This record gives sequence, structure tokens and C-alpha cells, in this order.
Amino acid sequence: MPDSSTADLLTLDRQHVWHPYGPMPGRQEPLVVESASGVRMRLAGGTELVDGMSSWWSAIHGYNHPVLNEAVRGQLDRMSHVMFGGLTHEPAVSLARRLVDITPDGLEHVFLSDSGSVSVEVAVKMCLQHWRSLGRPEKQRMLTWRGGYHGDTWQPMAVCDPEGGMHELWQGVLPQQVFADAPPSGFDAYEESYAEHLHELIGRHAGELAGVIVEPVVQGAGGMRFHSPGYLRALREACDAHDVLLVFDEIATGFGRTGALFAADHAGVAPDVMCIGKALTGGYLSMAATLCTSRVADGISRGEVPVLAHGPTFMGNPLAAAVAGASIDLLLGQDWHTEVKRIETGLREGLAEAAALPSVREVRVLGAIGVVQLDHPVDMEAATRAAVREGVWLRPFRDLIYTMPPFITGDDDVARIARAVCAAAKEG
Repeated sequence: MPDSSTADLLTLDRQHVWHPYGPMPGRQEPLVVESASGVRMRLAGGTELVDGMSSWWSAIHGYNHPVLNEAVRGQLDRMSHVMFGGLTHEPAVSLARRLVDITPDGLEHVFLSDSGSVSVEVAVKMCLQHWRSLGRPEKQRMLTWRGGYHGDTWQPMAVCDPEGGMHELWQGVLPQQVFADAPPSGFDAYEESYAEHLHELIGRHAGELAGVIVEPVVQGAGGMRFHSPGYLRALREACDAHDVLLVFDEIATGFGRTGALFAADHAGVAPDVMCIGKALTGGYLSMAATLCTSRVADGISRGEVPVLAHGPTFMGNPLAAAVAGASIDLLLGQDWHTEVKRIETGLREGLAEAAALPSVREVRVLGAIGVVQLDHPVDMEAATRAAVREGVWLRPFRDLIYTMPPFITGDDDVARIARAVCAAAKEG
């Protein structure tokens, strides 16, 4: 039972705090976290839970990491923030150079922002302004495929799946985009007919398309579906053939999550614009980035308004930039690929029993991602309660119980997470 101070906190939370994707006041009582270290969160009352979510896929190094802590402390002693308009500083410049070095070839210019959704806003704006500056304002729509999710602000909502998703409420108000069929499921399942569908649709709408935006290899919050990297090559070919820009949203897939440093690497192709976020700072501070090629930047610079008309207040925040640089160095300074493969193996073994459950439609694993899809919507309360009994924090949604654990998760904890997913699938 919570003590009086915890009970008071929960009362105030219910009265005043609006939690993500929830009503006001909330209907489910949240768990109170007092501290976190490694892969464990300590709750009020002393219970510890293994984090199977990496705090929405961002805390790839776990919590309270000494290297990242020191990066923040060191930068804090110098400056926590200065505006980025008319000023610059070493943490942001070094981070930009690092991102150019590690992302697919050709992405030379980095626009820093403060969230993944904003990075998608910037990406769409880049595409629209590029063509407008080149005297082709009619190229003002985006094409994507169904089943996608790109964020909760305006332009990102417009390129999320328009049916059955959380943004269906805004149909008829959002910009009307072009939607291809959802890519066939399966990392190893390539269908030439679907590639032809993409080519045909892009060709038919090329005159009005500013860009194509997709999540490469893994569709995240839209359904946790995996698809063949071959479709990324098909998109690259079709965009090149029809003079359309290609945008990859790697906010969820970047920094090793799928077993490649970036999901685009599975296909060996580079986009014209790329969005990254979430794991960029190792889960310490909110920061995202939109990278683009010189072609895109040069096109914008030729316009009547030769600047990208965007400038977040906390753009290039020194604290976030410093810890992002430290997080990238920490990731690339170790054998991250082997660690992700180890987690993948553990999840495959541990989730195998879920496939035999009568309510399970499919089990799928790729990199440090494990997904159990049910044949009915998840009972969130029952599924969460089952996972917590196993000592694990999970956050199911729709018909999915899934995990994206930190890369430092040991084998015993990976097995524990898998048991929790299976228990949640039985009771959810």
C-alpha cells in the first residue's frame, strides 16, 4: 500500500496531471517511480521493475549511466543553454559533425530540434519549401504507406495511418496526403508486386508530390510491423525516377535498435531527408534532428525566402547536445551489434511459448524488438498487472504487447522480460 506522501502525490496527479494518451482525470492509477539505475526502476515502497520499454525506446544505455551523467554535469558547469540564433557552440557543432559521419552518405546538413515530432514537421517543411523555392509550388503533398506513425503534431499526424489510428479524429481537417497500401509483413518477405504498386503510385502523383515519408523496416506505434528492406530500395528508385524527395523517419529505429545502426543500412540506400530522435541522447534529454542532402538545402536557399523558416527556442541545447555526443560515443565504443543480437536471440527463445497461446495472432522479433500481437485489443490494466507481477514494466497498446529493452539488459533480465510479455499476453 502507498504511504501517505505517495497517496497525496497520486491525488495531486489525478487532479492536475494529464498523462499521454489518457483522459482527464485519469482512469488508471500510475506507478510512482522514485529512482532508476541500470535497467531497473525503483517504485515508491521499494518495488523494482526491469524496464522492458527503454522509456519509449530512448534509454538504450539504461539509467543513471556514469558516462552520460558526467557529460551532463560537465556541460552544466559551462552553460546549460544559449539561444541558437546568431550563436553557436562546440557541443552542437560536434554533434552535427558526428551525425553526418554516422548516417547514410549524402546527409550533410543537420537541423536540431527538441522532439521527434518536430523533426518530422521540419522534414515535411524542407520538402515543401524545396519545391516552392524551385518554382514548383504544386508539389505540396506527401506520400506514405498505411500502418505508419510519425508523431502527434500537425504534419506528422497527416502522414500517420488515416484509419484506425489515434489521429482518425482529425480526418477532413489535416492536409490530405497520398497513401499506399501497407507494406507486406515480414523482414524476409519481399513481394515484387508491392514494389510495382509503389512505383505506379509515385509515378501517378509525381507532379503533386513533394516527398515520400516512411519508417524504414519497422513501423512503430502504428502497429509494430516489420517489412522487407527491399521496399526502401524500390522507393529510392521510384523517387529518383519521378523527381520526388525521399524521407526516412528513423526516430524509433535509429542507433542500433533493428540490428543495424540505422534501418536504412539494411537496404544500403540513403534518403534525401532523415529524422532521428528518441535514443539520440540516450534518454536523458529531449532532442531530435533532421538531416538533409545538399540538394535539398541548396533548393531552399534559391527561393524568394532563402531560409528554412523554423527555429525552436531550445534548438541546439548545449546540455542535450553534450549528452547526445556522449551517448553516440558510448554506443559506438562498444560491440553494440553483438549486444543487440544477444537480446534478439533471448527474445526469440523467450517469446516462443507465446505463439502457442490461443489468443496470439503472431510473434515477431527483430533486433532488440519483441512483439506479441493478440487477436483482440489488449486489456491494458490486466496486462500491465501481469507484467508487474513478473517484475517488469511494459506498456501495451492496441492489440500489441511488445518490448524494446535497453541494450545493457542482461540475459537473465531478457528472459524475465520475455516471461512478462507471455504473462501479459495470457491475461491481457
